[in-house]
Amino acid sequence: MELLTADWLGTPVWFWLSFLGLVAALTAFDLGILHKEDREMGIAESLKLSAFYIGIAMLFGVWVWIERGADLGLKYYTGFFIEKALSIDNVFVISLIFGYFAIPRMYQYRALVWGIIAVILLRGMMIAVGAAVVQEWYWVLYIFAAFLIATGIKMLFQGDQQMDVANNRAVKFISRHMRVTSDLHGEKFLVRVPDGKTGKMVRAATPLLLALVVINLADLVFAVDSVPAIFAITTDTFIVYTSNIMAILGLRALYFALSAMVHRFHYLKYALALVLVFIGTKIFVADFILGGDKFPPLASLGVTAALIAGGIVYSLWKTRGEPAE
Repeated sequence: MELLTADWLGTPVWFWLSFLGLVAALTAFDLGILHKEDREMGIAESLKLSAFYIGIAMLFGVWVWIERGADLGLKYYTGFFIEKALSIDNVFVISLIFGYFAIPRMYQYRALVWGIIAVILLRGMMIAVGAAVVQEWYWVLYIFAAFLIATGIKMLFQGDQQMDVANNRAVKFISRHMRVTSDLHGEKFLVRVPDGKTGKMVRAATPLLLALVVINLADLVFAVDSVPAIFAITTDTFIVYTSNIMAILGLRALYFALSAMVHRFHYLKYALALVLVFIGTKIFVADFILGGDKFPPLASLGVTAALIAGGIVYSLWKTRGEPAE
C-alpha cells in the first residue's frame, strides 16, 4: 500500500498504474475485439471511434482536474489539444508512407497499432530524459522556448516539404542488410521465403515492416516539436506524458477519416505555427515580464484552442469544393 501512495516523478505510483492500465485496456479492446480481423475502416466508423477516444481523454482530464487541481487540469487539456492538432501533420506523412509502400487500407490499422505501442515507449523515454534535464537545469526551458519560436516562424514562411521515402536512410539500411519481399504477406512483418541461390528458407522483411519503421522514425521527428511544446506548458512529468499519449492513442482511429480529407487542412499549419510561437513566447513573458508569476493556464488554453479552431475553420472554408489529392 505504501508503494502505491509513494511518489514517482512527482506523482503517486497509483496514478501512473491507473493510466497505464487504461492505455493497456483500450489497446487490447481496440485490437483484440473491435478489429480482431483485418478489414478496411470506413470514414463513419473512424469518426465514431475517434470521438470515443476523445471522450475518454476528456474524462481523464476531469479526473486529473479533480485529483490534482484545476491548474494541472487546464495544463493537461492545453497539452492534449496541441498534440492532437500537431498529429494532423502526422496523418499526412503516414498516408504518404503507406502510399509509397502500397499498403492496403485493410492492413494499415494493425500497423498503426504497433506503431502507437512503439510511440508510447519512445515518447516515455524522451519525456523522462527531458523531465530530468529540466529539473536539474531550469534554463533548458529557455532553449525549448527559443526552439519553438524559431520552429513556428519557420513554419509560417516555409512551403510544404514532402517526405522523400525512397531515400530514407532506414529503408536503405534494412534493404542492404536484410532480404525484403516485393509482395505483402497479409499483416506479417517478417516471413520465411526460399533463398534464390540455395533454396533454403530464410527470414525476410515485408513492405509492411519497412512502413512501420519509417512511421516510427517520422514520429520521432514530430516529437522534437511536440515534447518541447508541452514542457513549455508544464514541467509536471505526469501531465506531459498523459496528454501526449492520450492524443496519440486516438490518432490511429482518426487517421482513416483524416487521410481521406487531409487536403482540407492545408492552412492549419499556419495556426499551429502561431501556437508554437505563443507557447514559446509565454515562457519568457512569465519569467521576465510577469516576474516569475505563472502565465494564467485558462488564458493559455483559451488562446491555444482559439488558434487551432480558427485554423481548422479557415482551412475547411478556404478548401471547400477542392477535390482530394
